[in-house]
Amino acid sequence: MKLIVGLGNPGDRYQATRHNAGSWLVERFAAESHTVLRKDAKFEALVGRHEASGAWLMLPQSHMNLSGKPVQMLASFFRIAPADILVAHDELDFPPGVARIKQGGGIAGHNGLKDISARLGSHDYWRLRIGIGHPGDPRAVTDYVLHKPSQEDRAAIDSAIARVLEVLPLVLAGDHQGAMLKLHTEAEPVEAERPVKPEPARPAKADTVEKKKTRKAEKPDLPGKAAKADKTGKAEKGGKGDTSEKAGLIGSFLKKFLPGSDAARKK
Repeated sequence: MKLIVGLGNPGDRYQATRHNAGSWLVERFAAESHTVLRKDAKFEALVGRHEASGAWLMLPQSHMNLSGKPVQMLASFFRIAPADILVAHDELDFPPGVARIKQGGGIAGHNGLKDISARLGSHDYWRLRIGIGHPGDPRAVTDYVLHKPSQEDRAAIDSAIARVLEVLPLVLAGDHQGAMLKLHTEAEPVEAERPVKPEPARPAKADTVEKKKTRKAEKPDLPGKAAKADKTGKAEKGGKGDTSEKAGLIGSFLKKFLPGSDAARKK
């Protein structure tokens, strides 16, 4: 890769807007690699050369819909083919936090890409697409891209840019497939697992209840209870014996003294 372009609108008014996501990436890469970007009137852009790879870094200073002129002028001057150019830009079709690399394809209504394709006469340059999300209404797109993202969306975009910076050395070395594999298979944030609701307790089946009753009936009486029952039984038997003996004694006594008894007749 010989030229990396970060698309955006110039000036403080647009610096923090969604449409400048491409320029955010090039600015961070320049800062981390200690590449100085200087204004070059000839190319109408901020330009610097990445020392390690020799690639040019560019931030066009014309407005977004005129981005093609600076790119075409620098590419023509240094004889850089479209296949050696990487254009970083905001992407409505991806949510914040997602970034993808591809070569060629359509421009999807992006005014910066439209002008670059027209000026280069080719769609074969590489694109680094940084997701910014979509407002949901096509009529609201212009206002949406020209406003700042929420803090949450900005944090997600910055996270995606950080992942791109990790694979950018592979892109500069010409290993586009390796860069895409690493970037595109990067672990995405996973939704928190929902707690599993416990299943309601099921009523015991009839056969289970019967088994429990049977087991309960089969349980032997406790030793204490058995001993108590034995004592009660013995007591009952003893009581019946005593009563029979008493009845026999009274009967013998009466036979002696009542009239008609054997003892009376002898007298």
